Amino acid sequence: MTEADAQAILSQLKSDPGAKVKVAITDIDGILRGKYLHKEKFFSAVDGGFGFCNVVFGWDAGDVCYDNTRYTGWHTGYPDALARVDLSTFRRVPWDGDVPFFLGDFEDTQGQPLAVCPRRLLRKVLDRAASAGFTAKAGLEFEWFNFKETPQSLAEKKYVEPTPITPGMFGYSLLRMSQNLPFFNALMDELERFRVPIEGLHTETGPGVLEAAILYSEALEAADRAVLFKSGAREIGRRFGIMPSFMAKWNDKLPGCSGHTHLSLWKDGENTFHDPSDPLGVSSTMRSFVAGILALLPELLPFFAPTVNSYKRLVDGFWAPTKPTWGIDNRTVAARVIPGSAKSTRLELRVPGSDVNPYLAVAAAVAAGMWGVERKLELSAPPVVGSAYAESSVERLPRNLHQATVQLEASKVARELFGDGFVEHFVATRHWEWQKFQDAVTDWETRRYFEII
Repeated sequence: MTEADAQAILSQLKSDPGAKVKVAITDIDGILRGKYLHKEKFFSAVDGGFGFCNVVFGWDAGDVCYDNTRYTGWHTGYPDALARVDLSTFRRVPWDGDVPFFLGDFEDTQGQPLAVCPRRLLRKVLDRAASAGFTAKAGLEFEWFNFKETPQSLAEKKYVEPTPITPGMFGYSLLRMSQNLPFFNALMDELERFRVPIEGLHTETGPGVLEAAILYSEALEAADRAVLFKSGAREIGRRFGIMPSFMAKWNDKLPGCSGHTHLSLWKDGENTFHDPSDPLGVSSTMRSFVAGILALLPELLPFFAPTVNSYKRLVDGFWAPTKPTWGIDNRTVAARVIPGSAKSTRLELRVPGSDVNPYLAVAAAVAAGMWGVERKLELSAPPVVGSAYAESSVERLPRNLHQATVQLEASKVARELFGDGFVEHFVATRHWEWQKFQDAVTDWETRRYFEII
C-alpha cells in the first residue's frame, strides 16, 4: 500500500459520519478477536498502535488460560501487547451498518514482529519468499455444515444431534440451494461487499453441508479473506437462524470438512509452476515445491490439522488424505497437482481441514514449498494413479494430535523456518489441547463402559 492509498483511506474515514471503527486480530487458533474503537482512538492507533490484552495468545478456544506457555500467563500478569492496524485491510461490514473494519497484528516491546502472532508469521514467510524473487498466491476453499440452531438451543441439547438445515446428502444440488436462497444470496452478495469474493458456492455431500471457494489473491490477502469468510458466514447465518460449523468432522458417519489450500509461485508476473514444454505441463520449480511440502508434511502437520478433531477427518476413504502423496488431478492424494494454463496451473494441498488457522496453514505450506525450491528437491516417487489409500509403501501421517505435536516439537527444520519462539509456543498450545482431551470423559466412553464394565 502506498502512502497516498493510506492517506486516502484516512481522509475517507475522517469524513465518515459514523463515530466508530471495528478492529480485529486472530489468536493462535485462528479465532477472530476484536473490538470497536472510537474514531479518534482509531486515528491515534494508526500512528502508535493500540493495546490489546496478550491473553489472546495465552488462552485456548474456550478462553481457558494455558498453564504451560512462557510468552504469557499468570506469571506475567497478562499485560497489553502492541497491536498495529494494517490499513490495506480496510473494508466495511455490510451486515453491521457498513462500519469501517481493519485487521491488525502485533509487535513486541522492541518494535519487532511478535513471535507468537500468526499473521506476522505468515508475513515473515512471504518476505523470505520475496527475497528469493517469488510472490505466493493462494486461494482457500471451505466445506462446512449448517444447522437450524442458536448458541442457546445447541447448549440446551448439550451439543448432541444438532438439526441440519436440510436432510440427505445432495451434493451440487440446486434443489437444496433453492430451499435456503436468502442465506445463499446473502453469503455471495454481502461477502463480496466485504471484500471476500466467493468464486463458487454449492451444496456438498452431507446434510446441510456447503462448500465455498474464495477467489485467489496474493497469499496474505488470501489468508485474511479466509479468516473473514469463516467469521462472516457465522454472522450472516445468525440472521437466518442458521449456525455454521467449521469443525473438521462433527459426525463419524459423514465426510469431514476440508480447508483445501490452492497455491502457486509467481516471478516477474509469470506463474513459475507452469511449463508448456513439460509432458505434464509442470515446471521443475513446482516439482521442488511439492517435494518440499511432502518431505516436511509429517513434521508440520499441526499447522494443517491443529485440533484433536482434525484427525477424525484424516481417515481412509472419506475424501481426505492420510499419506504424503502427490498426483495429477487426483483427489485421494495430499498434494493434488492441477496442470492448466499459464494462469491456472497450481497445487491443491488437501490436508487442511476447515478448522485451520488460515495464516498458519498458508505459512507452513509456502515455507515448506520454498524449502524444497531452495534445495532443488526432486519428487521421490511418481504421481499416484488411482487410490492413494492403497499406497502401502508410503508411511501414514501421524494419527492424532499428540503424535503430530511430538514430531513438530522435534523438528529442526520447523525452528529454522518459523523460529524457536513461535514453535515452542505453538507446540505448548497443542500439548495443552491434547491434555484437555485426555482429561475429558466422552459420550463414547459412557456408552461403552457405563453399564457393562
